[in-house]
Amino acid sequence: MTALVPERRFDSRRVYVALVFVPLFYALVRYAPAVGLFGLVALAALIAVTEFYRLALRTAQASPLIYLTGGAVTALLLITAQWPGLMPDRPLLTGILMVALCVPLIARRPQTHGLTDPALLAFGPLYIGLSLSHLLLTRALSDGEWLIFFVVLSTWAGDTGAYYAGMSLGRHKLAPSISPNKTVEGLVGGAVLAVIAAFMAREWFLPSFTAGDCLATGLLLTTAGVTGDLVESALKRGAGVKDSGTLLPGHGGILDRLDSLLFTAPVFYYYVTLVKG
Repeated sequence: MTALVPERRFDSRRVYVALVFVPLFYALVRYAPAVGLFGLVALAALIAVTEFYRLALRTAQASPLIYLTGGAVTALLLITAQWPGLMPDRPLLTGILMVALCVPLIARRPQTHGLTDPALLAFGPLYIGLSLSHLLLTRALSDGEWLIFFVVLSTWAGDTGAYYAGMSLGRHKLAPSISPNKTVEGLVGGAVLAVIAAFMAREWFLPSFTAGDCLATGLLLTTAGVTGDLVESALKRGAGVKDSGTLLPGHGGILDRLDSLLFTAPVFYYYVTLVKG
């Protein structure tokens, strides 16, 4: 007997959140100084890393030191991306490692957490802060504001196409043990809409991108976005929760909204800097 596919219904709250956020984001990136985007990314990253620690430590009494140190390290990663002359990368990463390893020495936690606490403390800022710092690095490039719009628009299109194509046409499971609602049809629908969005962005504001760039980035960002979504789904499944938080009605937490961008932002940055030069 064929198992029933869980029904996914349209949630109008998603639209309301988008109607508030999209104009705000556009105005901030288009008209505010670069530090405006830094402020938005930093705020989102600090909330997301807090949500990550709640996921990872939900079955244990977490030390406030982990939240405070993890938030400080996340902020430092973003600050050094915004102002790269402050500190070279290698001393920064070495310092993060040393700080994470020293946490069990001062946190009032049972020593049974002496292995997991440093690992979680270091992983949270690297997963969220280091990944999102690529948005700030992208903004600093020539035509950076338009590149930001490109990667966000393509990522959003890939997510939206995958969601609605999967909801209406989905039959073949993509990763049933991790995310039962993800389907191959959704992946294809996301790729198609992301490529269309890339070509539209090229016509609207980024003529330096060729047709080949639009096709390549549309496919790359869809693949990266779905991977990021599945990675966060695996983290949530391990924690036994559906959403990382409840801050955004119809969306869940900030980490739920950033999961794709955590992968697409680095992929896009390195495509622009290494492939396009």
